[in-house]
Amino acid sequence: MLNRRQMLGAAIAAALMPGAAMAQSQMPSASRIQRSLEAAPAQRVRPQDRVTVRELKRRPELRRRAPSIDIQAINFGFDSAEIPYSQFRKVEEIADALHRLRRRRPGTVVLLEGHTDAVGSFAYNQQLSERRANSLRRVLVREFRVPSRMLETVGYGEEFLLVPTRQENWRNRRVTLRRIDDFLR
Repeated sequence: MLNRRQMLGAAIAAALMPGAAMAQSQMPSASRIQRSLEAAPAQRVRPQDRVTVRELKRRPELRRRAPSIDIQAINFGFDSAEIPYSQFRKVEEIADALHRLRRRRPGTVVLLEGHTDAVGSFAYNQQLSERRANSLRRVLVREFRVPSRMLETVGYGEEFLLVPTRQENWRNRRVTLRRIDDFLR
């Protein structure tokens, strides 16, 4: 049970940093991540319509059909792609889901998509999103032993905003996990 001082501290933190408080509360469990990624594609992909990973990264209409989940809870530092150790518990949820998924579907391939908000130049946000996706991959592989062959990365910068605004918005700074093995040749 929280005492008054803890309640007051939490209320002040939520008021001063509502985005961080919301992001903290939205980390999906490993089970939820797994269920989202195990779902069937929105539309079946015929064998003749399968593509390479490189082609899939450039085809948003095809990518959108793949089962996915947005992860908005990993808090990167300002202008940073490094995942602080304090965020490893959240990454562990992702790793647990990926390990479970791999046991059930051995050929699973997951695309880690990095996204940013629209503050800063388009080119800079593109590079930052790529670095963040690669950083997540690196932590998953090195710290949580997710097989590297299971993970592909791509950065989309501010290209696919969840909240269409030129202002800072924490909901746009996210990583999307997308299971793409059904789409690959």
